[in-house]
Amino acid sequence: MSIQVENLSKYYGDAKAVSDISFEVHSGEILGFLGPNGAGKTTTMRIITCYLSATAGSIKVEGHDIQTNSIAVRKLVGYLPEQNPLYHDMNVLEYLEYTAQLQGVAKPSIPRRMKEMVEACGLGEMKHKDIGQLSKGYRQRVGLAAAMIHDPKVLILDEPTSGLDPNQIVEIRSLIRELGKQKTVILSTHILPEVQATCNRVVIINRGKIVADGPIADLQRSLHGGEKIILEIESPAPQSFEAVSIYVKSIPAIENVSLLEEKDGIKRLVVETSGASDIRKEIFQLCVQKGWNLLELHRTQTSLEDIFRQLTSDVVK
Repeated sequence: MSIQVENLSKYYGDAKAVSDISFEVHSGEILGFLGPNGAGKTTTMRIITCYLSATAGSIKVEGHDIQTNSIAVRKLVGYLPEQNPLYHDMNVLEYLEYTAQLQGVAKPSIPRRMKEMVEACGLGEMKHKDIGQLSKGYRQRVGLAAAMIHDPKVLILDEPTSGLDPNQIVEIRSLIRELGKQKTVILSTHILPEVQATCNRVVIINRGKIVADGPIADLQRSLHGGEKIILEIESPAPQSFEAVSIYVKSIPAIENVSLLEEKDGIKRLVVETSGASDIRKEIFQLCVQKGWNLLELHRTQTSLEDIFRQLTSDVVK
């Protein structure tokens, strides 16, 4: 077990930022740590990285308790905070060398680690420039390189692709996936497709409490219960949506039919089922029976955004 969080709580005065949460992260796992603003994500990550102390509970990183052995934990963790702290009057190589020294990288290994980080984070053209002259995206890359310079076993990344353009996001996403093969990664971001493309598992926190924990596919099944099917048909004879809906609902396991769009006699419907069974064959047979032209028929998955909104709707409404 790489990270163990048990009954963690954090108070700021009378305000409870984190309320008795527990979760584990395994070695080689990329965990998406999600929640709306103010949910307690950043507080939790700061406690894991020893930036903040906990009010109650315990955390172990690679077997080391953060309260009794914080120095060992700091050596094992690389942290990229949301507000990336950089020295703008240093150039990129100077800053990486300085960070490597602070992290206790052996002096003979520093040039090699600097070169590896420059290549991994795409900083080759910028390595001699002052950080203050860089765009936000390149500053983010410098922060990521600094977080990895000492080759930590655990990486905690708070909004790592903030300020990056789409091409840079794809590059950093690919880098994180590669890192996840060797390291434990906790990734916090509001870009939910990024989590879906990168993470093995998600933990969703809302108002200081964990409201979901598991692989995305498991959450999709457990929260939706059934599935949604997109159906697009054209009926040669005019038929109302209500009439079509009655026919479609006659198929067992269909719970609801809603109209997405109707134009030029073509109806685009969402069919919701009560179970995970595939009923597309029955829908196809119904279309043949009723003489409808079938233009589209496919199953959809509950998106991570749907899951997020369902579990945190008291905040995002």
